[in-house]
Amino acid sequence: MNESRKEPRNEGRQEPHSEPRNESRKESRKESRKELRPDARQEARGDSQKAAPNEALEELLLFIREARGFDFTGYKRSTLGRRIHKRMSDVGIDSYQDYQDLLETSADEFGALFNTILINVTSFFRDPEAWTFLQHEVVPELIASLTPDQEIRVWSAGCSSGEEAYSLAIMFAEALGIEESLRRVKIYATDVDEEALREARSGLYPTKSLEPLSPELRDKYFEPNGAQLSFRADLRRRVIFGRHDITRDAPISRLDLLICRNTLMYFNVEAQTQIVDRFHFALRQGGFLFLGKAEMLLNDAERFDVADIRQRVFRRRTGEAGLPYQPAPLKVRSSSGLELHSVARTRQLRDLVLDAGPIPWIAIDGDGAVVVINHQARMQFGLSAGDVGRPFQDLEISYRPVELRSLIDQATHERRTLRVNRVERRAGEETQFLDILIQPLSGPNGLHVATTISFTDVTVATQLKAEVKRVREDLETAYEELQSTNEELETTNEELQSSIEELETTNEELQSTNEELETTNEELQSGNEELETMNDEMRIRTEELDEARAFLEAVLTSIAAGVVVLDSKLRVKSWNRGAVDLWGLRSDEVVDKVFFDLDFGLPTEELRPLVKDCLKSRQRTGPVPVHALSRIGRPITCDIFCSPFDGHNGGVVLMMEESRILSTD
Repeated sequence: MNESRKEPRNEGRQEPHSEPRNESRKESRKESRKELRPDARQEARGDSQKAAPNEALEELLLFIREARGFDFTGYKRSTLGRRIHKRMSDVGIDSYQDYQDLLETSADEFGALFNTILINVTSFFRDPEAWTFLQHEVVPELIASLTPDQEIRVWSAGCSSGEEAYSLAIMFAEALGIEESLRRVKIYATDVDEEALREARSGLYPTKSLEPLSPELRDKYFEPNGAQLSFRADLRRRVIFGRHDITRDAPISRLDLLICRNTLMYFNVEAQTQIVDRFHFALRQGGFLFLGKAEMLLNDAERFDVADIRQRVFRRRTGEAGLPYQPAPLKVRSSSGLELHSVARTRQLRDLVLDAGPIPWIAIDGDGAVVVINHQARMQFGLSAGDVGRPFQDLEISYRPVELRSLIDQATHERRTLRVNRVERRAGEETQFLDILIQPLSGPNGLHVATTISFTDVTVATQLKAEVKRVREDLETAYEELQSTNEELETTNEELQSSIEELETTNEELQSTNEELETTNEELQSGNEELETMNDEMRIRTEELDEARAFLEAVLTSIAAGVVVLDSKLRVKSWNRGAVDLWGLRSDEVVDKVFFDLDFGLPTEELRPLVKDCLKSRQRTGPVPVHALSRIGRPITCDIFCSPFDGHNGGVVLMMEESRILSTD
């Protein structure tokens, strides 16, 4: 990780008198540095016991990318391995190869795996201190830097189930007022998790999810919708949700504020560098970048200024160049004088020419409805003539293989042609690469009237470029091996460089540890929420059970007669207060004991035929008068009723009432 940064700094830097100096000390320094910080070559020579699991994991990740288009190769292997092992443990599988076999045979398992890997832990105004800084410091400065007519563009990358995007809408509505916010603010919210995006688009949340909001904000921005609350419709239309992979897809541009919190920490260093490059391109000069508390821009001081290091808020520096893949400039072509009201034959010929175009081509009017789909587009993307007139957002091509709706909106807003290069698309068993050109069209009055989208197949060129890149990498590897011979020429100046690198390594290791802890914390929080839900359900059921038990005890207590409940094995299950007053035995003395083994004033053996008859016929019997002695030894006649009892796998209920006092003659 540090080796790649060290070699360019030392390349070609040779001191004329360095070779004979401090040779032994230089060798010992190299050995200590290798022990503290193994480089890529040492890791490649790691023991074979670790290599096999790592290779199996890489094969599984490549299979997932080829089968479903989810590219997890840029994620940290420690986090990926832990989450995949969790899912493998849930389904009882020990090896990556066996789990890949399960994925090949079960399409539903992909969804369960993605839900395990993509941890969706979010809430409204999560980390209130950071949001307070954003509201009181960043937003006022952002608004002041724009004119009242300029649009405010915000991107929430990794929005999960939408709470962060709606928090942004609330924050700007509070800062500008709802009417001004509806006119100026546009929020793009993206994620790779389609299930989370469906939940976000609905705008429906349970009351518990809105607990971080004050009652005033809850009543102002949410409306009752059945058992849940829905975000107010007018502000909802200013939030655009779409699927977007920040490691692969083209970024949204000309942003004033970009929020990507607790997302970068899941990626390795190389992927983080590529993502930050995209973020730098996406922000306008002076735009703000808001990261999570476990994330940091360690090596981007030349491109970003620190607005607040504690809250992880950064600002893009002015005068910096964008990414090398700037969108293509708008090409203006002169018109050949086409008349709007041509004769029918001319219109028919024009339609035939457009339909016979060599590349797929789609036209969309200013209202977002499809007006033209040529033959190549229908054949390649599975469209039909019946799709003409439908809203473009209802077609699969609008979001797959790339999110086109936000790009169309950007091209319309900026009035320039946008190009997205080398978009990967699965076509059966093959992979196709497309260059997509989005071109807005204006009428004679200069107003936007339509947008055309063309798709150029660059699969062959992309494959050749990949092959050239591979050959170039091989040449670079050979060159690096040759350059390694220059390491013997390092001098005392390299000692200082080595110390700086060790400090950078320590800083990166601490950052990595912090990211791992934050990931673990989110996993624990997700598990804790599940336990809280189960605990609430158990508490409700316990309360219902206690209420039923109290009701039953109150009923039995209120009966003046003696009531005894026997199960199918003739053991006492209930002994009410009337039975205690009649016979003098407490409930705890008789419960779970065989009724006919009890010794008290009632001759129980005389009741055995009565009980057996009731158990057999399952009908009420009695009353049967029985001579007995009360709890004080007074002779009484007791009327016994026996009724069948359906609870506890069958049984009987005995009701005992004193009828009269026996004569002492």
